[in-house]
Amino acid sequence: MQPTASYKLVKKIKDDRFDEEALHQYRLIIQFGVRDFQVTIVEEEDHRVLFFEDYVLSDLSSYAEQLGVVRQLFESHEVLGAGFWKSVTVSIKNNKFVQVPAGLFHEASAGEYLAFNASVNIEQEEVLYTRHATHEVVTVFAVQKPLIQWLQQIYQNTHLTFTHQSAALTEGVAAYASTVTGVPLYIYVDRFKLHILSIADGKLVYYNQFPIKQFSDYVKYIMLVLNALHMDQKTSQIILWGYIGKNSPHYQEFYKYIQNVSFGERPAALKFGYMFDEIQEHHFFDLFSIPLLSPTLQQS
Repeated sequence: MQPTASYKLVKKIKDDRFDEEALHQYRLIIQFGVRDFQVTIVEEEDHRVLFFEDYVLSDLSSYAEQLGVVRQLFESHEVLGAGFWKSVTVSIKNNKFVQVPAGLFHEASAGEYLAFNASVNIEQEEVLYTRHATHEVVTVFAVQKPLIQWLQQIYQNTHLTFTHQSAALTEGVAAYASTVTGVPLYIYVDRFKLHILSIADGKLVYYNQFPIKQFSDYVKYIMLVLNALHMDQKTSQIILWGYIGKNSPHYQEFYKYIQNVSFGERPAALKFGYMFDEIQEHHFFDLFSIPLLSPTLQQS
């Protein structure tokens, strides 16, 4: 039985240079979340973002239902079902991940590392990892096996890799950190999630993801991390990305507690046409950081 349509397109941008006849020159990037789904397409040679879509998904009771809805989306989509891309990267948004120091990482033990941080069903989930070339860390994460198998069928004629939202944020924040002075606290506000990172001397010092049920949770978790890292609430610099605007009530409330806050920008390595002015610079930083991850460093 086919599920009823349970997704909604929130935003779509297509660059004038996008050419459906040139998909073999493009990198397709897909981000799967429990409640949302994003697509972006990047021209590999000049690193120009040509296409973007953001969908929200209805509350679904199981991964099987989620996969059914995404299948529907693929079937009606103009390009997602095409099989001849230069490469395809799929990023997973879930809480089943862990960052492991590269010097301690052994591939055969990847599942054991993850088990310290999350419950993994080895019958239904595959444990994969992404190596970070310059940050001395490996992101280990779990992906639903039916999703992997389905995508492998669709993209069997192209280079398909899987990564995790936390790997993209680590890479994006590390690149951004190399351009700023001091050691700010980096925050990404996702839908119903809060990511907090700290990078010092090019190395990941702290990363955690927190569930958000109400606005007070944002302030609570940020204060806890500031205290844990011995950072001063009044003077420490906060760099902010995600689903929050400067004129939003949430930001105004946030500013009451932490005043040295500024919005981050998109990854400098990517180019964006004027059409992307419709999206604020600090939105979708996780998605636009995925191209910074080399496909050769992701386990397929």
